[in-house]
Amino acid sequence: MNFKEYVEANRKAIYSKICEYVPLKEPKEHHAIMRDYVDRQGNYRRPGLLMLSGQMFGAKANELLLPAAAQQLSEDWILMQDDTFDDSELRRGKPAAHRLYGAVHAINASNIGQMAMWRMLKDYVVTYGTGKGNRLYEKFYDMLEYTAEGQYVENYFIHNTKDIKKAGEKIYYRIADSKTCYYSVYGPLQLGAIAAGQGGEMLGMLKEIGSAAGTAFQITDDILDMTADEKLFGKKNFGDLYEGKLTLMILHAYGSATKSERARIDSIYIKKRQDKTPEEIDFLRGAIERYGGIEYAKEVREKYGEKATKLLEKYSAKLPDNDYKKIMLSAINDMYRRDK
Repeated sequence: MNFKEYVEANRKAIYSKICEYVPLKEPKEHHAIMRDYVDRQGNYRRPGLLMLSGQMFGAKANELLLPAAAQQLSEDWILMQDDTFDDSELRRGKPAAHRLYGAVHAINASNIGQMAMWRMLKDYVVTYGTGKGNRLYEKFYDMLEYTAEGQYVENYFIHNTKDIKKAGEKIYYRIADSKTCYYSVYGPLQLGAIAAGQGGEMLGMLKEIGSAAGTAFQITDDILDMTADEKLFGKKNFGDLYEGKLTLMILHAYGSATKSERARIDSIYIKKRQDKTPEEIDFLRGAIERYGGIEYAKEVREKYGEKATKLLEKYSAKLPDNDYKKIMLSAINDMYRRDK
């Protein structure tokens, strides 16, 4: 079994647990907005990593369902907020919630997901005791807090700085570390390990592996924004350019561009999403292609992906020797060898 097959084997149970905590109750129009994103179902990669890690260390699947459901639900409500703030067009192949229901209702409904998520974690503490339960709760809180900090750093660049001259790869990696490495990879791995009773040494190892894998994952996501089939990706292409986000591709192109090209890139990046024209996006795409931005990003991605694989091999002897460890290698490869 590979990681994708493992995720699909657990998808129904995770989704059903979420629906228990996010029921369609009165007023149905309000609750149906949050359920819209829940029912669309994402790739379930994050809760899959949580359950995989927990089972690898000996926890039973039913012991991992609550934190796995909380992990997925956190993605659902955070995306509903992010899509509204970014004015995204699509989410999981359908119009974003704020475009269907209005920004006010989308943000308000996202609170349903957040409240249900915290309730799940409270119920976990009650069910499994304050020792393990509080450790898991505090890790989850720390993960979301750091993610929000990363969101602030990114939003500050997009809405305040708007100047690539004042940015650089250091800021890019800071954003990726919080929004992707912790939240999407090593956080879920650590949560699963905590649920299985693992201590600080193992959590540190998982952080090393997940930091490298998460960086590769984020770079892949950036590349897919430029190159993916929209139907597979579930989002409109070139969203990062429209939103004015930092990627290794635009940073590399900017660093290689002529003075006049940089001036035009600056004039485009300072604009709001809705004010950018298709012709301006084409210019940014052309600069990235002209200076090998995608190729550069792919090289860096491979470096981090290979680092993650080597770290997993390095710590292999300290991990339980079972089928879940084999699936873990598949999961690490899936971080950056994917088409959506």
